[in-house]
Amino acid sequence: MLSEIKQKKLRDYFLEAPIKRGIMLCGHGSRSVSAVHEFSGLVNKLKNLLPYIPIEYGYLEFAKPIINEGIEKLRKEGVREIIAIPAMLFAAGHAKNDIPSVLNRYMAEHSEIKIQYSRELGIDNLMIKAASERINEAINESNVAQDKHNTMLLVVGRGASDPDANSNVTKVTRLLWEGLGFGWAETAYSGVTFPLVGPALEKIINVGYKRIIIFPYFLFTGILVDRIYQSVELIASKYKDIEFIKASYLNDHPKVVETFCDRIINVIDGEINMNCQLCKYREQVLGFEDEVGLAQESHHHHVEGGAHDHDHTHSHHHPYPHSKHPLGPVTLKK
Repeated sequence: MLSEIKQKKLRDYFLEAPIKRGIMLCGHGSRSVSAVHEFSGLVNKLKNLLPYIPIEYGYLEFAKPIINEGIEKLRKEGVREIIAIPAMLFAAGHAKNDIPSVLNRYMAEHSEIKIQYSRELGIDNLMIKAASERINEAINESNVAQDKHNTMLLVVGRGASDPDANSNVTKVTRLLWEGLGFGWAETAYSGVTFPLVGPALEKIINVGYKRIIIFPYFLFTGILVDRIYQSVELIASKYKDIEFIKASYLNDHPKVVETFCDRIINVIDGEINMNCQLCKYREQVLGFEDEVGLAQESHHHHVEGGAHDHDHTHSHHHPYPHSKHPLGPVTLKK
């Protein structure tokens, strides 16, 4: 439930305006039918929470509607000012380049439409609370009495060619570790960067903990989440004396839905700056110095609504500098 203060701010902005305003959620898209269904389910939760606001959604690739189709639907409903939110946990290439490119192109073709771009969900207290509740749900569903001090937590992020986004996953791990009081915690990734889940588990098993909770810090299910769980099962089959607990991903947790509302309010309040302190496109981040100042463009325009045949083990313009790292970064297979 949203506080009355937040509801009032949203009602005033959308209902009292002289021009019709709406919201656009911009997702990446997935080959997984379940993931696409979960995303639309979250959108419906947001619509039910804010029934007075026109809300649409779209994807960069793999699924329909594409982002342009969602915006077009709002335009045909008479909406002229849109707040667009990247439905992504962290700001890597998709949130920083691909989605803004699509939005800017649409505005260039429809001068009557104004789109304000909010920031990603990011490091947020509500998101950390949602994550902690998913982990505690897994603990409560376990048949074994839990001693957190004797339990290890492995947080698994998506993995990107942007070290800023990857470092945010590590921060989430630390906040959960310190907040919940686990004996130890580590971070792994599903692909693109390192370490992957399998190598990470092989390493941390040597620490000696007999209970390990694996938590995918993902919004929705999909091929990568399935592969994370499969990788855990493969390792678990080799180490019978260790208890592996698979926590659920975030999905449409109420605090996730509330975070989307907060991103709308950020735009209303004029607080829409994306964290660019360590953005490889704007600063000379160690190891990625040659990517400063790259043009803001999307590599998805030719595949919107369907699949494409290139992989994500590299950035859009430059090879990922650690592509031969022994603990990654080939996307999980098997």
